[in-house]
Amino acid sequence: MLHLHHHSPLVSRHGAVCPPTRLACSCICNKANSRITAAQSTNNNANLLLLRGWSSTRRRITTVASGQSVPGYTPDDGDQCLETGNKISFTTVKDAVISLNSVGVRSELILLALPAVLGQAIDPMAQLMETAYIGRLGALELASAGIGISIFNIVSKIFNIPLLSIATSFVAEDISRSATKHPSSGKLELTSVSSALILAAGIGIMEALALFLGSGLFLKLMGVSPVSPMHRPAKLFLSLRALGAPANVLMLAVQGIFRGFKDTKTPVFYIGLGNLSAVALLPLLIYGFQLGITGAAISTVVSQYIITVLLLRSLSKKAVLLPPGIDQLEFGGYLKSGGMLLGRTLSILLTMTIGTSMAARQGPTAMAAHQICLQVWLAVSLLADSLAVSAQALIASSYAILDYKRVQKITMFALQIGVFSGLALAIGLYASFGNIARLFTSDPEVLMVVKSCALFVCASQPINALAFIFDGLLYGVSDFDYVAQATIAVGVTSSLVLLWAPSIFGLAGVWAGLTTLMGLRMAAGILRLLWKSGPWSFLHEEP
Repeated sequence: MLHLHHHSPLVSRHGAVCPPTRLACSCICNKANSRITAAQSTNNNANLLLLRGWSSTRRRITTVASGQSVPGYTPDDGDQCLETGNKISFTTVKDAVISLNSVGVRSELILLALPAVLGQAIDPMAQLMETAYIGRLGALELASAGIGISIFNIVSKIFNIPLLSIATSFVAEDISRSATKHPSSGKLELTSVSSALILAAGIGIMEALALFLGSGLFLKLMGVSPVSPMHRPAKLFLSLRALGAPANVLMLAVQGIFRGFKDTKTPVFYIGLGNLSAVALLPLLIYGFQLGITGAAISTVVSQYIITVLLLRSLSKKAVLLPPGIDQLEFGGYLKSGGMLLGRTLSILLTMTIGTSMAARQGPTAMAAHQICLQVWLAVSLLADSLAVSAQALIASSYAILDYKRVQKITMFALQIGVFSGLALAIGLYASFGNIARLFTSDPEVLMVVKSCALFVCASQPINALAFIFDGLLYGVSDFDYVAQATIAVGVTSSLVLLWAPSIFGLAGVWAGLTTLMGLRMAAGILRLLWKSGPWSFLHEEP
């Protein structure tokens, strides 16, 4: 079996050179076929290597039997096509692989997905709990903390989200390809683990310095001037939360590493323990020691360091955390692979930042109401996000073996579940939103503003669900280029709405802009599936 690089010619063992094809498929030249034995010819004709772009620095290799058509592949004029004789049935081979592995794969996906969903829910629930405690202090305190939390999340997640995803892939590859054990301790020595940890520590320190030293500048960019009553408490809150940035980045990186080990239970366990400490510290520091939002910030930072220490201690039992030499670190792969995801993350975060900034300019009452609506909006989106992650994993495993019928079934089923779950969430939120809002504040003015925005939060749930699921579908077929480009275009359009609508409609205009963001993301996903070219072309082929 011959392995080829994209657009590189195939050089046979006898020196015959085949011209490159558009998808870098290997072929057997007529001249080479005349020089090799019939047995060798049959063996070579049984396999084609199709290279599909996984990302800018990664490739996925799929073995395809001869005679199987590949969507998007058209032989170039110089290609020497394979002979049609001695075909091996692709369907037979594919069905055999599925019958042997489908049960194990499904079980593994379910076992990995369930703890991951719980892990995704813990952090937003912790933020909801923090918001609820702060909300009882008053509208000014809630608005000030809301600004600080938004700034912290924006700055920290710019690099955290790509690092989390990339660490998972790199560690999984290292384990399967080049895992070695330390001669004395017997622990795994993985350059991907050490590189991720050192990179996370460096990013965390830079984030902490930026947030601590630039807190005033960030508040100004968010529309909070020094004369605003929110400025002083928000600056203090943000400065304290900045101290937890290194722990926060390391915590997410270690979660990605554990996922690479196919272990999603350990992170959930320790994240749960850390957040239990926050449950105890929040009321004690906020009300017992009367520290207000300062106590809330301290509680969160302490819990972040507790989680990070516990995760690193557990990881140290499996792998060597630091390499013997700096020359063994591999930062290049992380930086290159993260570029594409970074653009998408920046686009979404920038749009959300503009929304928060426009809400802050409406005053403390409007900002407090916006913070409540935003936290609820993000929390209920977890169900759709978990569906997207599951669909992505299922589609990736089927698409790798070109099982397009199964990909189509997964796609349609995921979209149906997205619609039904979105409608159910919309109805449930509409019926209970008033009671949910009272968990955060008892201020009648804030509750009145929350009520005016509740319709957007509830009605957008089906749109949100489909937007998340479409992201999962596109990631499943490695359509990263389209996702990045579409998200940037969507972000620009939504930002224009956010800059214009609040001046006319107030806080409702902010939520109209956020709904536009999710609606355009959903539309971009629909458009991609309707294209008759690209990775989804098989949806439009005649049966």
